Amino acid sequence: MGGTAARAQETIEPSRVLTVRRATSPLRIDGRLDEADWARADSLTDFRQREPEVGASATERTVVKVLRDDDGLIIGIRAADREPALVRATQLRRDADLESDDYITLLIDSFHDRRSGFLFATNPNGAMWDAQLVGTEDEDDNWNGIWTVAATRDEGGWATEFRIPFRTLRFESGSGATFGFNVRRFIRRKNEEVLWQAWGRQQGLRRLQYAGDLVGLGVLTRARDIELKPFVLARAYAPERDIEGVTTSPASAGGKIGLDAKLAVSPTLTADLTANTDFAQVEADRQVINLSRFPLFFPEKRDFFLESGGIFAFGSSSQAQLFYSRRIGVLDGREVPILGGARLYGRSGAWTLGLLDARTGAVDAANDAVVRVKRDVFDRSYLGGMLTHRSGPGVDGAEASFGIDGDFPFVVADQNIQPAFWLAGTRAPGVSSTPLAWRASLDYPNDLFDNFVSLSRIDSAFNPALGFVRRAGLLQSTGTLRYRPRPRIPGIRQLELMPIPAWNIVADYNGRITDSRTWQTAELEWRPFAGELRSGGDFEFNIQREFDAPTEDFDVFGDVTIPAGRYWFTRWQAQYSTSSARALSGEIDAAWGDYYDGRSTELQLAGTWRGGGHVILGAEVTRTSATLPTGSFVAVETAGRLEYAFNPRTSFLGFVQYNNDDRRADFNLRFHWIPTIGDDVYLVWNSGYTTDPDARFRFPSSRALTRPLNGAFVIKAVHRFVP
Repeated sequence: MGGTAARAQETIEPSRVLTVRRATSPLRIDGRLDEADWARADSLTDFRQREPEVGASATERTVVKVLRDDDGLIIGIRAADREPALVRATQLRRDADLESDDYITLLIDSFHDRRSGFLFATNPNGAMWDAQLVGTEDEDDNWNGIWTVAATRDEGGWATEFRIPFRTLRFESGSGATFGFNVRRFIRRKNEEVLWQAWGRQQGLRRLQYAGDLVGLGVLTRARDIELKPFVLARAYAPERDIEGVTTSPASAGGKIGLDAKLAVSPTLTADLTANTDFAQVEADRQVINLSRFPLFFPEKRDFFLESGGIFAFGSSSQAQLFYSRRIGVLDGREVPILGGARLYGRSGAWTLGLLDARTGAVDAANDAVVRVKRDVFDRSYLGGMLTHRSGPGVDGAEASFGIDGDFPFVVADQNIQPAFWLAGTRAPGVSSTPLAWRASLDYPNDLFDNFVSLSRIDSAFNPALGFVRRAGLLQSTGTLRYRPRPRIPGIRQLELMPIPAWNIVADYNGRITDSRTWQTAELEWRPFAGELRSGGDFEFNIQREFDAPTEDFDVFGDVTIPAGRYWFTRWQAQYSTSSARALSGEIDAAWGDYYDGRSTELQLAGTWRGGGHVILGAEVTRTSATLPTGSFVAVETAGRLEYAFNPRTSFLGFVQYNNDDRRADFNLRFHWIPTIGDDVYLVWNSGYTTDPDARFRFPSSRALTRPLNGAFVIKAVHRFVP
């Protein structure tokens, strides 16, 4: 199936080259493409479908042209549409998810190494979304570049203009430069994905080896410039109170100034510096009721650690990571000050480098350092290593961790196959040995079959000081075999079946995976049927067989306890979600059946309403009811979200969440204004209220005012300038 598509592409695709012309006069970035330079620019028009009919011509015409001036690239795109009233555009906020809309994405591989690149996307509203590709396919959508875009709509469809400064990209200076380049257009109402290149089933926009080329760029020079972003912050705290309304900490106010800087050490290496760092503008973590006996993983949200964070990835995400940036500046769930930090990252020849050092204050008082290196091997593979080190007056002895890893994506007979491995060790005071952890995996990510298997082992004392380990002392095997045919069934685009159950088996680290007597946990999931609808929705039905062997009693909710023992139980799950192309979209997920030595039912409902570009409302609720010999409980988590985008640079976000385990409701209100790209103004309010029915000042209440447990109001302004 995939081989046929690839051979078809080889025979019918046009030239893989687009020539860049130099603009003869300044261009307005207004989405109109009415200057004379656009008329003489080289263009590409032959777009092919990847979905739904691979290799077929696009149903709507797309024209792409690229010009340059002294400072950057200007890309103009005309997206014709014979039914312009049906073009969908609901997002305005920067970095919003554009999947609900018609949109266009640019890929620029400015290194031209087929290993890394930048993505820039917009919709008919002119919303801005960008990301950085690190490695073979890792997409870092937390990267924010300096660029501009504008879009217009008319009776023939829509058009857009991107302006991407050369200083935003990374490349080797000189003449005769060539950039990798590709364009994807998505037509939401048809769920049609079309591309200039890489439209085969096993390909796609992020498969950089299939991209075309931008030529005719001439001489390019990237200066070793510096970018400074000082900030000023004012903060006021409301009194902190207990659930009876008694003040435990008085109100206070204060201010802070700090500085972030970005220096182009070379055309391909960048240094970030930060002093007196503050992340007051970061959105609050999502509350989660933990009904398991293992710790939860919370994603990083702080800008300094997010940008190019993929370079520092090592290990198995959310399971065993050698570096987990939330270990820096966060102690026991509370923020500690970061006095200063520095990073160096980028490429130097065949090497990818990442260096990080941060100094924290207050009770933490630590110096945290990370070194990450990767060496290109073969066409798109790498061998790498990492070292982390934690020391300082607040640390009881220096702690270190180290490891090597490799990732080897290949294409064999038009099929993707990707073996990978990592091996790591830790050193800590009082531990004479060097505890180890490792994993070997084989991925087969293709359209008809999508398979994955892995085997890993983690010593019981393995504990990277700057990392995350969900569980230690284990031998683990995981595997999934997905068969994904595309039958000619009305309304169905693709089915997903599991001929054999997927497995996730964890045994004692000195045990054997094949000996169930040594198992700690096991999850077996059989999927009789699941699939994607042509409308964009999806559905699935699963049968789950689970095993857990806690060695000691643990609290699951409130005063309900799961006794130590060995438990096998069977559960059933059904899920359905509608297409995000609809103004009102939703998802329902239900699971029921045995739960340890009792029974439980879980129901999750989520809905989103998109009001045509300015207003987005979202809500979700999860309710788990369980009956066990030690007691019964009902766990409830709810969250609501309001987004109002005034324009692509000004937005308001309101987020409220509640769970009945902590018995509290928390509010996060954030106003974000971008006067110019690179500058930011934030107004943030955070507060929390108790919902304990026995509390004197509970929320909600019939009283005129309900006293909050805590509250903080923050104003933060950031200005970017280039000396």
